[in-house]
Amino acid sequence: MIHTELIKPLAQLIRQQAALRGAKLAYRDSRSAVTYGQLDTATANLAGHLQDAGIQPGDSVAILLPNSVDWVESCLAIVRAGAVAVPISIDATEPEAMYRIEDANCKAIITTPQRAALAAAMMARHPQLRTLVLTGSASAPSAGLHFATLREQPARSLPRDPDDIDTPSFIIYTSGTTGRAKGVLLSQRGMLWVSAACWAPIAGLNENDHVLSPLPLFHSYALNLSVLSILAVGASETILEKFSTSDVMAQLQSGQFTVFPGVPTMFHYLLEAARLDPACKFPGLRLCLSAGAIMPGPINTEFEQRFGVMLLDGYGITETSTMVTLNWMSGARVMGSCGLPLPGLSTRIVDLSGKDVAPGDEGELIVRGPNLMAGYHNKPEETASALRGGWYYTGDLARCDPNGYLTITGRLKEIIIRGGQNIAPSEVEEAVCAFAAVLDCAVVGAPHSHLGEVPVVFVVPRPGMTVDAEALVLHCRTRLSAYKLPDAVHIVSEIPRTGSGKIIRFKLKETLASD
Repeated sequence: MIHTELIKPLAQLIRQQAALRGAKLAYRDSRSAVTYGQLDTATANLAGHLQDAGIQPGDSVAILLPNSVDWVESCLAIVRAGAVAVPISIDATEPEAMYRIEDANCKAIITTPQRAALAAAMMARHPQLRTLVLTGSASAPSAGLHFATLREQPARSLPRDPDDIDTPSFIIYTSGTTGRAKGVLLSQRGMLWVSAACWAPIAGLNENDHVLSPLPLFHSYALNLSVLSILAVGASETILEKFSTSDVMAQLQSGQFTVFPGVPTMFHYLLEAARLDPACKFPGLRLCLSAGAIMPGPINTEFEQRFGVMLLDGYGITETSTMVTLNWMSGARVMGSCGLPLPGLSTRIVDLSGKDVAPGDEGELIVRGPNLMAGYHNKPEETASALRGGWYYTGDLARCDPNGYLTITGRLKEIIIRGGQNIAPSEVEEAVCAFAAVLDCAVVGAPHSHLGEVPVVFVVPRPGMTVDAEALVLHCRTRLSAYKLPDAVHIVSEIPRTGSGKIIRFKLKETLASD
């Protein structure tokens, strides 16, 4: 079941695909494309130039680029140089980028001319950051090394192409939805094990697939699926710089794509758009994949019925090199669940004392397997707290039915305790989203003088509609116990989310504090 042939050094996979399918499209974006043969040459050249610039084995190199072919080539070149790739969102603020650069002790940065001023400020503050590579058309040689030149011209050094796949090759920063982002140390083996145990055998990802990916590449979900797994199986991919409902609808209607990965909000917006175009179909599309946040069962069901395409929901976290569970294409499915644990992966649901709970009871999900992180970069205390006895304590609350299907119910730190009774925000959100006028929502706990906390809901109305707060609460009363009902309804234009679709609840709590 596990495709172990996919687990090998990335440099070896690149050379292998170049030999087998050198002229085949590997990755493309709106401006450029690269075949597998060109990918081998470009990444070898880039790796050699990084080495010539002084990058040593184990050094960290930041990628501050938009989704693009340049992003993919940069990441693979860094690994071929024996260095560690540190992806950073192109939209990161200066403090966010500075924190990651400093925390990871980056020695080089690859970015765009538009972010050159930020890179220069970072280099002035952090002397160890000594190499700047600019993509696009740089205006002056003094601005730094030119990406286009480096990828085309052979370097003095050949790429190191290390065989060790167990030392960290990536530092992926967590979303920071509950606190300061932590750098997760991930290896090639752990990441490719997910390709071999999840995407290839369960989703059937193969060399005949053409994937349309809007996922932000700096997240582990996208790095794993949209970069490394594409390479591992020899598929082709079109990379979107950002998710746009109209763009994705048009591309999927072209008939050239077989797989579309996304996060729940993306599928929600596609359904909304399809309501305005009843004739919309996605010919050729065989599968959609969702991860990154909880997928409401009703949306999953409606999407499949509307488009006639299977939408498989899964659960993953950065600390496990992404995926832990996935629903299968064959056999029974439990809508609203995130499926079954991957083959070769062990999961348990435990109470606060560490004892396993009974089937159907809620507890903390813990995971053990070959895809676990090495730890958090420079954070031994946090690492020791998360990794205990070979198990990773996820901090996510879950239930498991008698057949092994897991359902994520919330986060330990997000649970709202109202007068001693626990409330999972996700349960309230599912009820609120079933209200006809609601497009999106999020629930957080608000301080209460007598009850400790009460749930309040932030709601985004559907276009052209209004949300009546009293009617919404009455609607929820038919689905929720009285203590779970929202104490207040706030109308907002959008819900703050990470690139992987997770709600940034602390930002909503900050708005409550400022009221």
